[in-house]
Amino acid sequence: MKTRKSLFGIILFFISSYGLPSSLLGSGAFTYFIPKGTGDTDSRAWTVVGSEQDHIIQPKDTLMDIARNFDLGFWELKALYHGLDTWLPPEGLKLKIPTMWILPKTQHEGIVINVPEMRLYLFIKSIQMVKTYPVGIGVLDGRTPFGTFFVMGKLENPTWHIPPGLREKHAGRATIPPGPENPLGTHWITLSRDGYGIHGTDFPWGVGRLVSHGCIRLYPEDIENLYSFVRIGMPTEIIYEPIKFGFRGNRVFVEVHEDIYHQIPDFLYYGFAQLKEEGLEELVNLQKFTIALVERKGMPIDITKEKREKRVCR
Repeated sequence: MKTRKSLFGIILFFISSYGLPSSLLGSGAFTYFIPKGTGDTDSRAWTVVGSEQDHIIQPKDTLMDIARNFDLGFWELKALYHGLDTWLPPEGLKLKIPTMWILPKTQHEGIVINVPEMRLYLFIKSIQMVKTYPVGIGVLDGRTPFGTFFVMGKLENPTWHIPPGLREKHAGRATIPPGPENPLGTHWITLSRDGYGIHGTDFPWGVGRLVSHGCIRLYPEDIENLYSFVRIGMPTEIIYEPIKFGFRGNRVFVEVHEDIYHQIPDFLYYGFAQLKEEGLEELVNLQKFTIALVERKGMPIDITKEKREKRVCR
């Protein structure tokens, strides 16, 4: 506990010294520690952030409202509760809320968007903190591109210049001015890939879905928060990582998402290949790991192999 308090003090020092926004501590920022090498069991390793919460369904709740209230995308909640009616979930039912994530395997700097989980991570590497937001991504016919980019510009109250191929859907209009009907919302972050960016939305229920023509959409409240942290030149990675491994102390976790863009012909084979590449085969319960690959619940699952008790001969 003393170590965690000391870390918190260091974080406060950096914030006061370097002028980081005060909202860093108040809106879902988490500390992390990356282990070195593969198969690492460093007890300091901390790449599973957040914690599960509970929610009892109230009158007039919908799954989309509940998801937004906990800053989750729609599918993050629906993946756990396939059988629940989206619009009329049973009042009084206690839900497990998956506000817990494994950090993707990247350089852990700047913006990282993991397409299969439909989630954005903002890494503040200098103080080993991360913020995370749910996103909407490109549909199958207009996929969000993968690659390494950087932030080229920022704009508040943007005008949407409608691509020619989409103008017929918008009564032939070439532009939509700032306002409540603008699909870009109130903030736009330009990426170095021509025509692509990160922005808000006029349709919040599209967050956590395949909904755009390739751009990244955030809830209105989230894009405003993210916008305040983003700087011109900030590195941005868009990755495809449906299986993530993480650590909390000596515990090993896996988080498995759907192969939403159909990139992986044999998902079980791919999963075990990833496990071997990470050097974790001897550390995990293979039965639990296999179940996680099949169920794809989209939340961290503890798959640690428990140490067997030694038998004493009598």
